[in-house]
Amino acid sequence: MSQQPSLTRTLVGRVVSDKMQKTVTVLVERRIQHPMYGKFIGRSKKYHAHVEQDGIGMGDTVEIAETRPISKTKSWTVTKLVAKAVVV
Repeated sequence: MSQQPSLTRTLVGRVVSDKMQKTVTVLVERRIQHPMYGKFIGRSKKYHAHVEQDGIGMGDTVEIAETRPISKTKSWTVTKLVAKAVVV
């Protein structure tokens, strides 16, 4: 049997705020090509994501998946930690 593709949307982004309880703000950056001029432009959007486990902080790269609405602004959950932030 072949495995069906996942229907939930997933995004990878950087945690820019962890000041809320069980919520992180994730900045997702993407590059699109301008339809007329062809130049690549950077676009970004912030998502509030639900997180249960501790250990995810500012600067970490995480993967988030779309879920049912958890609150007024939260419809995403953190599924895995991709990379920890580099401490300088």
